[in-house]
Amino acid sequence: MWQHHANPLSLEQLAEIASYSKFHYSRMFNELTGTSPGRFLAAIRLFMAKRHLLETEASVTDITYRVGYNSLGTFTSRFTRSVGVSPTRYRALAHGRELPPLVPAADRSGHDLSAVCGQLYFPSEVGPVRVYVGAFNTPIVEGHPQAFDVLDEARPFRLTVPDGLWFIRAAAVDLDDSTSRSPIRPPRLVGSGWAVRARGGRVYSTDVQLREVTPLDLPILLALPELDGARRTTKTAFH
Repeated sequence: MWQHHANPLSLEQLAEIASYSKFHYSRMFNELTGTSPGRFLAAIRLFMAKRHLLETEASVTDITYRVGYNSLGTFTSRFTRSVGVSPTRYRALAHGRELPPLVPAADRSGHDLSAVCGQLYFPSEVGPVRVYVGAFNTPIVEGHPQAFDVLDEARPFRLTVPDGLWFIRAAAVDLDDSTSRSPIRPPRLVGSGWAVRARGGRVYSTDVQLREVTPLDLPILLALPELDGARRTTKTAFH
């Protein structure tokens, strides 16, 4: 998918490459990545669009076709929904090092809010990082999270959410960009908590084990300052 994201890849083609039936392939893919092959491919295409916007001077129309879309309107609407801003605004804000602040989705629930609390665990000591923890309504880190917490120190996280099923996702991003020449970078570590089905103003607990990124991890589509070309600041190591 990463190598051929601009091509019209079908489920049948992907299953044939893997030597599985399309039903077995789809089921195994979901177990390994947390989402369907189609959603994973769509996430790759939007992530690559972010790279083209920051690393080239190509027009948004050209980038639309480079990443496998045939409609500028469809590409623009999906990019805006997933990244949080339109392609043109994303490029301008990232180059100007002024990405918009992370704003949680508006609460449209009339029920009492629940709390999701937990602790972060690291595989070992890491360099200076900032950890973003959010509650999303899909396994993909896209759009504005329903709730989020930003940790620059070792403390538990707390997310306030309405009734619903929420996927808890975390990303640790480097704050030291002294060795990076690329305007877009992968997170240092990623992690997932248990999905939480919140209801009735209860308190839920789900710890998050952070780990190194692998090819099976969905790319982060939500624009984050330390990943998308905006200002980065070196801070004390967060363990």
